[in-house]
Amino acid sequence: MPKLTIDGIEVEAEAGSSVLQACETLGIEIPRFCYHERLSVAGNCRMCLVEMERSPKPVASCAMPVAEGMVIRTNTETVKKARNGVMEFLLINHPLDCPICDQGGECDLQDQAMGYGRDASRYDEPKRAVKDKYMGPLVKTIMTRCIHCTRCVRFASEIAGVPELGLLGRGESAEISTYLEKALASELSGNIIDLCPVGALTSKPYAFHARSWELRKTESVDAMDAVGASIRIDTRGNEVMRILPRLNDDVNEEWLSDRSRFACDGLRHQRLDKPYIRGADGKLAPASWDDALAAVGSKLGGMEATKIAAIAGDQCDAESMFALKSLMDGLGSPNLDCRQDGAALDGNGARAGYIFNSGFAGIEDADALLIVGSNPRLEAPVVNARIRKRWLRDDFPIAVIGQQADLTYGYDYLGAGPQTLGEIADGKHAFAKILKKAKRPMIIVGMGALARSDGAAVLAAVRKIAEDTGVVARDWNGFNILHTASARVGGLDLGFVPGKGGRDVAGIIEGAGKGEIEAVYLLAADEIDMNSLGKAFVIYQGHHGDLGAHRADVILPGAAYTEKSGTWVNGEGRVQRGQRATFPPGEAKEDWTILRALSGVMDKTLPFDSLGALRDQMAKAHSVFATLDDLVPAAWGAFGDTGKGALGEGGFAPAIGNFYMTCPVSRASATMAECTTVFVNGGKEATGTDG
Repeated sequence: MPKLTIDGIEVEAEAGSSVLQACETLGIEIPRFCYHERLSVAGNCRMCLVEMERSPKPVASCAMPVAEGMVIRTNTETVKKARNGVMEFLLINHPLDCPICDQGGECDLQDQAMGYGRDASRYDEPKRAVKDKYMGPLVKTIMTRCIHCTRCVRFASEIAGVPELGLLGRGESAEISTYLEKALASELSGNIIDLCPVGALTSKPYAFHARSWELRKTESVDAMDAVGASIRIDTRGNEVMRILPRLNDDVNEEWLSDRSRFACDGLRHQRLDKPYIRGADGKLAPASWDDALAAVGSKLGGMEATKIAAIAGDQCDAESMFALKSLMDGLGSPNLDCRQDGAALDGNGARAGYIFNSGFAGIEDADALLIVGSNPRLEAPVVNARIRKRWLRDDFPIAVIGQQADLTYGYDYLGAGPQTLGEIADGKHAFAKILKKAKRPMIIVGMGALARSDGAAVLAAVRKIAEDTGVVARDWNGFNILHTASARVGGLDLGFVPGKGGRDVAGIIEGAGKGEIEAVYLLAADEIDMNSLGKAFVIYQGHHGDLGAHRADVILPGAAYTEKSGTWVNGEGRVQRGQRATFPPGEAKEDWTILRALSGVMDKTLPFDSLGALRDQMAKAHSVFATLDDLVPAAWGAFGDTGKGALGEGGFAPAIGNFYMTCPVSRASATMAECTTVFVNGGKEATGTDG
């Protein structure tokens, strides 16, 4: 490793690193606008200039690789003068609209102008104005503010894999634009707002709603998909104003999908804020908590246990599922399930059979990949960016079985369904040899392959491939299930699956239709066929007036994921804790407290009366919940089909049709509705302006 001297201090830097990175190891702050750790080096803002011995002029530290014996000075008069000059040029055409700019208070240009700029401008000529560009319903543009750092361009082409942004023109005519003046079609487009160091790109839904210093910031985890991204929830009063990503290299790096970022306006609409009971006239009427709980208790109390069932939704926290399972166990009912889509995942088998075993960061260590029945771009955009990152690095063979789609990276399309999978399992297909030859092969299986009538047989075939080709080895486990529901792994860890002789989701729905199931408890479960529940008595506990609430006989208003302190287990099996950012609206309550109160009404009192006591019991009953934020390897063992089922016909259908509307929160979001119009339904894409 080369040694160099920076401001009189000798430092050893990693070969291939830049002078800027070497300075940062010493804690020396180097201003920058175009440089970003996760993007390629552009070297075009010149703000990071430093003085280098034997160089006739200052050099850009972001683009200068370290070398043996190099002598760098970062605090000389020459450097100060150079930075003053660069800042003066950057501000020549920048508009004086800081008081009304949404970036105000968290703007790199403001901060660095204060730290490194001049106290006055010598520029008297008219400023340049640039026409705003249309980038869709999520990103607002004020292009006169743009300093041409090209961070957005590099993100779109390198990370998102959507090369639709570019720098057009030269000199004073240079402009950042979408090439065809249309909406930026990426599930990660909102990240360019975070990357923009000035106010040229801001959030369109958030525009002019709040200032950064008005907001209370709460660190939490995302529950809109199974990635479990680290997020920051910004609130004003009791209203969620915006959601931003937090740095977490192991999970989401510093990116966030557009649904997780922008669907938060759905938290304000169609909310359940008081209990309801359906009267003799067939209409739901507001009720008190005492009356609602009494109605549920009297109905369930005199009912045979085998005629009661419970289904947990896709965004439930572990605490509420544990409380509901405990109540069902107390009633003696074995009919419960957390797999709304009917995915063939064995909650009673080895944990390695239903998690993303390699971890999301492990994608970067793989050297061959088979994707089965999944579209990662829609199901987990941040994970898809990891796959693209690995694909860009060097030779990385990727093959897909399922729907053929643009995944933002090259792959070999092998076939649509089980027939091709069977050929690989039998070792007849050429890609089986590629997997076997690889040192760290990986398989990603999606819900499109498992949520079918032959899902168990598909899982068994994939397991056979994994064991035959070295996907599972002593120091490597590349067998990965890609979930779409944030509650799924937690539910399986809790054993929220049918007990002995119990019914799964399909069995519960069928039984309700036939009258064999007389009561169904829906814990924020909205993704099942409500019309097939027959005359069953339906209790819906949730936070939005969605499908479940419309069918319910009693509604118990609960809390959304931003309104409670809860535990979620992400797709890779990482137990994470979310924090309450706001309180539930009206009379709504946290979900575990509702179930605790209901158990008391039914004389089946649950043995905890605080969140801490509940978590202690949950950790004792299921040891996986005793460890937070760490990725604990799961032992490879028995799970799934033992060979009884056979692979069916027909291709693997996509698990997600509309990326922007997958849950009650996103379906209530006006922003997601507009995205659906533009990106899914082929609505009018361009207006020519951003107005």
